[in-house]
Amino acid sequence: MGSAGGTTVGSRKKVLEKWYEALRAVLPIVAIVLALCFSIAPISSSILLCFLLGTVMVMAGMMLFTLGAETAMTPMGQNVGSSMSKSRNLFVIAGIAFLIGFIVTISEPDLQVLAEQVPAVPNRVIILSVALGVGLFLVVALLRMLFGVALPYLLVFFYGAVFVLAAFVPKDFLAVAFDSGGVTTGPMTVPFIMALGIGVSAIRSDRHAADDSFGLIALCSVGPILAVMALGLIYHPLDSLYEPPMIPVVEDSAQLWRLFVRELPTYMKEIAISLLPIFLFFLVFQSLVLRLSKRKLKKILIGLVYTYTGLVLFLTGANVGFMPAGNYLGQVLAGLSHPQILIPIAMLMGYFIVKAEPAVYVLNKQVEEITDGAISERAMGTGLSIGVSISLGLAMARVLTGISILWFLVPGYLTALVISFFVPKMYTAIAFDSGGVASGPMTAAFLLPLAQGACMALGGNIVTDAFGVVAMVAMTPLITIQAMGLASRLLTAARRKAAAGQPLVPGFDRVEEDAIIEL
Repeated sequence: MGSAGGTTVGSRKKVLEKWYEALRAVLPIVAIVLALCFSIAPISSSILLCFLLGTVMVMAGMMLFTLGAETAMTPMGQNVGSSMSKSRNLFVIAGIAFLIGFIVTISEPDLQVLAEQVPAVPNRVIILSVALGVGLFLVVALLRMLFGVALPYLLVFFYGAVFVLAAFVPKDFLAVAFDSGGVTTGPMTVPFIMALGIGVSAIRSDRHAADDSFGLIALCSVGPILAVMALGLIYHPLDSLYEPPMIPVVEDSAQLWRLFVRELPTYMKEIAISLLPIFLFFLVFQSLVLRLSKRKLKKILIGLVYTYTGLVLFLTGANVGFMPAGNYLGQVLAGLSHPQILIPIAMLMGYFIVKAEPAVYVLNKQVEEITDGAISERAMGTGLSIGVSISLGLAMARVLTGISILWFLVPGYLTALVISFFVPKMYTAIAFDSGGVASGPMTAAFLLPLAQGACMALGGNIVTDAFGVVAMVAMTPLITIQAMGLASRLLTAARRKAAAGQPLVPGFDRVEEDAIIEL
């Protein structure tokens, strides 16, 4: 009885902790939107009510998803990763890795959104092509980990190929291609693939094993970019058609509730289809290889229910409540006498909205755990917020001026790749992972519509000027997180010089001495 009571209390405490985290993540962006609505950017009561109800669903969804990620997705990935590595057969590891990358990518809900944004290419073609790209690059990422190949050299090679190919791709494909790298590493993909990396690195006993457990998301983000660019060479569209989200009109509370309830079955079906391939793959692996105890299996199944319910609520709230509000708010702000105000407002939103991304929570938590707290969750959150804030300012500058996205991406990635040779290797892997993780459903459901609405009001080209927000969000954390590593290395060197002859602080044996940062 005491054990059961302790478990119940522990579970209740965990739920309250996750609810507090969801509140802390979402409330700042709600406060910013409300401040704008009641001052310089008034919106209709229908849109405001949809946004507020969507906020409740987003917070409930975040709470359940983070619980599910901890109890299901992460253990599944770690168990599969450690088991497949024990075979010591490269062909088996490569085959399973490709299958996992392919299945998990098809399961990613954000990929359906991407497919709809490229009307010139059949949905099935783009989904299979992107999944193929992620599968191939997951194989490359795991082989890099097993053989200890330095990540910066691979990143220079593959991003070099990306920018060479960009010179031949139609401009209507460029922004969407770069967006695809961030979109396909979303809430379904990140927990599983990151845990897979931790499981694979567990078989290595060298001091760099923990460093190399990161970097999978970084390489998997390149595959979709190359896949969509390759499709751009095959398909030659005219200007892609853009359909803005429907602006809701509700007359009473019952109609407001029906608006959300009507969309629930769509997302219930979508997430069920998304989770099913991962679930079936795990069941096959469990029966043939893992053979986990019934207790562990039951815990994972309960976690999958949490994950499913959380994603359904999160995506319904984000797409039905946040998307129309973001689009309309963009139109209103761009219609002001000084539309340049979009830049600081978007930067403020970007600073806070990244904290509400479900996959960001998973990344920050795993970084803190794998480094034994040397790189704290708070430090990661600050670095990502600063990066996304800068990216949103640049994205809105693009909307206002119509400058090609390559003028931002080429120097941005070049800077990130150059820095990668001067910082602790763990920071490079985490930084390039964080780029894909930061650009998730909150970005797609609120910030991208904000840019699209502003672009519509200004009479710009939606496809070339507004799309690319996700790509910008995916780029800047590469620089800010690595800048943290560079600052850490310089600070550590200064401390060593000041305290020459004193022993180093113990307790960080899993992280290189110059990889420690405190914020």
